[in-house]
Amino acid sequence: MTNHWLDLKNAKVLLIEGSNCAENHSMSMKWIMKAKENGAVIIHVDPRFTRTSKVADIYACIRPGTDIAFLNAIINHILGNRLYDEAFVKLHTNALYLLRKDFRFDGGLFSGYVEADLKYDNASWGYQLDPRTRKPLKAQGLDDPDCVFSRLKDFYKRYTFKVGSDISGVPQETIRKIADTLVKNRPGTILYALGMTQHTTGVQNIRSFGILQMLLGNMGKPGTGINALRGEPNVQGSTDFALLFNVLPGYLAYPNHNEPTLKDWSKGSGTFRAKFMVNLLKAWFGDAAIAGNDFGYAWLPKKNGKKNYSIFRIFESALEGRMKMLYVMGQNPMVTNPNLGLVQEALGKLDTLVVADLFMTETAAFWEKPGTDPKSINTEVIFLPAASFLEKEGTITNSGRLVQWRYTMIPPTGESKSDLDMIDLIFRRVRDLYADSKAEKDQVFKRVVWNYPKRNAYEAVLMEINGTNLRTGEPIKGIAELQADGSTSSGCWIYAGVFKEGKNLSKRRNNKLDPSGLGMYQEFAWSWPGNMKILYNRASCDAQGRPFDKKNAVIWWDEAEKKWAGHDTPDVLNPAEGPDKPSGQRPFRMTGEGVARLIAAPYKDPDPNIADLFRDASSVPADGPIPEFYEPVESPTGNILHPKVAVNPCVKYPRIKSGQPVGTVKDYPYVLCTSSIAEHWCSGSMTRNISWQNEMVPESYVEISGQLAGKLGVSNGQRVRVWSARGEVVVPAMVTKRMRTLDVNGTEVFVVWMPYNWGFKGLSQAASTNLITIDAGDPNTWIQETKACLVNMAKAEGR
Repeated sequence: MTNHWLDLKNAKVLLIEGSNCAENHSMSMKWIMKAKENGAVIIHVDPRFTRTSKVADIYACIRPGTDIAFLNAIINHILGNRLYDEAFVKLHTNALYLLRKDFRFDGGLFSGYVEADLKYDNASWGYQLDPRTRKPLKAQGLDDPDCVFSRLKDFYKRYTFKVGSDISGVPQETIRKIADTLVKNRPGTILYALGMTQHTTGVQNIRSFGILQMLLGNMGKPGTGINALRGEPNVQGSTDFALLFNVLPGYLAYPNHNEPTLKDWSKGSGTFRAKFMVNLLKAWFGDAAIAGNDFGYAWLPKKNGKKNYSIFRIFESALEGRMKMLYVMGQNPMVTNPNLGLVQEALGKLDTLVVADLFMTETAAFWEKPGTDPKSINTEVIFLPAASFLEKEGTITNSGRLVQWRYTMIPPTGESKSDLDMIDLIFRRVRDLYADSKAEKDQVFKRVVWNYPKRNAYEAVLMEINGTNLRTGEPIKGIAELQADGSTSSGCWIYAGVFKEGKNLSKRRNNKLDPSGLGMYQEFAWSWPGNMKILYNRASCDAQGRPFDKKNAVIWWDEAEKKWAGHDTPDVLNPAEGPDKPSGQRPFRMTGEGVARLIAAPYKDPDPNIADLFRDASSVPADGPIPEFYEPVESPTGNILHPKVAVNPCVKYPRIKSGQPVGTVKDYPYVLCTSSIAEHWCSGSMTRNISWQNEMVPESYVEISGQLAGKLGVSNGQRVRVWSARGEVVVPAMVTKRMRTLDVNGTEVFVVWMPYNWGFKGLSQAASTNLITIDAGDPNTWIQETKACLVNMAKAEGR
């Protein structure tokens, strides 16, 4: 979340798209309803009319996988009618930057596409640079044909309301109404969840949100931003600490095979982030990490930069015989992964599977799946009983980046252990096994600093994460104290300051102090980075550092004190450097340009102190610098914009043809969308073992419209067979008015919906929806396209 949970109440309009937050992020509704009480307009865009839709002022029923077409029509309307915030766009975005003259988009492809590799050479997407400074050249006005803004307008002009409607199924008048509502009610905020990300265009979906908010000036201010609603209490914390395959803690890029030295890594990531890499290495290797050995950088294993290490490839590698052991902790892929038939087969190819969980999950007992012959499986399965959230302490970080301490309520049951205790025990045992080894590859176990105390181990870990001034022994007070010379350490640089002056600030619970009246509560727990509540808050001010909205000011330049001040931590490089300094004009300081990017151009900001290195770089999506609409891999219709390039051209699917069949509308005429429900949590391994939860929703089901039910001859509650190219399930039908038939490009399209929370273990056992979903992935994140695939359906025999 760019903003925070309480800030939702400050919005005048809330666009909720790809989220049923009333059911799946229910705490958000407290603040959404406060906004509504204050007169805010709520817009909900979703394939299904849900409890969130019920409180919305405007509801739009959309075809799954078509959000870009819908949003691009709104963006085109704003651009074509000069409804954007011109002052914000000129000052705080790259609108005036000049793009290279060879940048093109034609027939569904951007310039630089390499068909043989299914990828882009993105050089032509870059800026025209000043040959002396290597900085982007800027136009005098927004009408320069080479500037970002002009190229953007030209790109979006194809997306009329009619095109948006023909693709998405949302009526033209509804798209227009939503566009006008967003324009007339500022500040406005956007909320999303997995309904936007679980697509083969997931990253570009969110980029569309970013462009929309930049044009409206809805960034860095109260009641604005783009707010990702996380599905579990600590999803934000887990991603902060590198549970993604391509990052280290603090979102530092994981080293590739072609980056053998720290300088090589810095050439890819920049000197700005290299400082934080040094601090991470010092936290891990302590005194063994010195400048003479690259602070132990060589001891990190390097991944092949040309390969995909996502969860999909874990199981595909097992099928290929190249993975022998898998350790699964806090996850149940035999329920949550798409295309479960492939997952089941892959687990049976492993030598060893280790599962740590509260209950015997479907993953731990994959060999017990009905229809499986356990004699044919040679995988050794080791189950480690884990402690629940009530049985352990430590921090959790919520969607709003708020780091809060949680205490142990009851002792662990039986032999169960907390995650920290398990990892600590396993590491110490492994280190003992290598104690006498002289092989260089084994010395890393001796070099790692791993001596956490038995008592207060959790706070000891948090102190390591916070960091230490190694000269004084004092805890780091904030990110600004971190140095690149090895004199400081921090296990996760964005958390530097959470243990300020020896005090665990995540334990603070002052919910009274809020001088802003905006819900900031600076002394309630601690938010990363630097206790900041609203990211990019420098963008709430004009070029002179004066708030655009004085009534709801969050930060400002205090001319008398010669520093940035306010109700929030100022998001600036140096609080003492004002608007007259270059650093005081970098509202989006985590980009190479220092401004928001309407077009995501590749750019490396030169380091003024090191000639052959750059300070920071701007990331570029793998599939294009501007969001373009592509159909899902399995689609009920063709792509009316560019029929020859119907699907995202960078998607690699199928990867294993024998295990990843692709269905067509001829055989599978209905669109399936999946999600979780309020009554069961994720894979259901906890909630399906609670009897009263099962009373509320005892099994999986498929929700269909009355029109489709009539076509199939199905009544409410009757069991139906639902099948895809990958598998089938038999579930009861819920016939409801919440599902609507859509007019898509002149064709009638039926959308059905299913929850995914069931499996064959626990007190409540039912068919797993993910037996029929598709494991095609976004080329940037490799998240699966479980929100849009094709199925067929018929009344189950004898039912």
